[in-house]
Amino acid sequence: MMLVFVLRHTVKTDTMAPPCGGERPLWPTPTVNQCQSNMATRWGICSAGKISNDFTVALKTLPPGDHQVVAVAARKLENAQEFAKKHSIPRAYGGYEALARDPDIDVVYIGVIHPYHLSTCLLFMNAKKNVLCEKPLAMNAKEAKQILASAKENDVFFMEAVWTRFFPVSVEIRRLLAQGEIGEVKMVRSEFGMPLHGVPRVMQKELGAGTMLDLGVYCLQLTCMVYNGEKPESIHATGTFMETGVDDIDVVTLKYSNNRLAVFICRSDIELPNEAVIVGTKGTIRIPGHIWCPTSLVVNGKETKYPVPEPYLPINFINSTGMRYEAEAVRQCLLKGLKESAVMSHADSLLLAEVEDEVRRQIGVVYSQDSQ
Repeated sequence: MMLVFVLRHTVKTDTMAPPCGGERPLWPTPTVNQCQSNMATRWGICSAGKISNDFTVALKTLPPGDHQVVAVAARKLENAQEFAKKHSIPRAYGGYEALARDPDIDVVYIGVIHPYHLSTCLLFMNAKKNVLCEKPLAMNAKEAKQILASAKENDVFFMEAVWTRFFPVSVEIRRLLAQGEIGEVKMVRSEFGMPLHGVPRVMQKELGAGTMLDLGVYCLQLTCMVYNGEKPESIHATGTFMETGVDDIDVVTLKYSNNRLAVFICRSDIELPNEAVIVGTKGTIRIPGHIWCPTSLVVNGKETKYPVPEPYLPINFINSTGMRYEAEAVRQCLLKGLKESAVMSHADSLLLAEVEDEVRRQIGVVYSQDSQ
């Protein structure tokens, strides 16, 4: 009988995302000399919901001299005030327009649900504010194009908050692929499934519900990252519906040049192992779980762990302090005067939206925004 041993070691992750546009496996906390600045990046938080809570907690794991939350806005003033008190934020606004007018904001984090991404992104960018907007960027590619065009017209920084791309695990995957560690990649397989049928935003179409947009985007972004932003030659998708008319199970196959493939499954009715594997001609890279917020990587049988920092307040979602990596990447881009991130570029966001549209078309999911 053959015994296979898995080697493990842990990497400390009191580390930052890479400077925008370049990569190394891990980065230390930037110093004043590295950043050429002693000014903190001043954040405004748009919405006082669960994801905004976790993003704000994640920011507090970064040096206060580098990141400060100076204002929060919610549709109801009392919600913004409660959020501000909880997180020691100086200013609270009832309504997003007041946040857009605040002259002390360097960048706005948008945590509203995605049917409102278009309107809120346009609001802040027309006010000349830099923006980090939660994923999925928009309801469809048409909206995504409007958002990206506005960023260019207003000459502001914009990035879709695909936080997974900035985790040390993702940084290491890109390094390994660039160095040919597993040879030519031939297959990417991933899955993401959670029992979410009781969650309104996953079931109600008017809230942007649908498994592809909510969960499948994580599988898709991994595939697009591994294949370096290449457009698939063909897309084949099948799935099932909830009674509300949105998809709850999606099975998608993507074919790329030179017979390279990707397959992913996403479903909102049951929990899956939520693993991913990248298979090359010389080996494999495996993400053994939590592919949307990975803290472990297995390369040809050797496992390395990258734990995220502990939160100082309760968080709503697992490993949410890992949003610190995308926040630091935004800071580095702003310090360099860049308008987009090389790690999660405008072209990357548009590709995600276009593939999502095609998957929905084949399965038969149509939103009201598709006819507008």
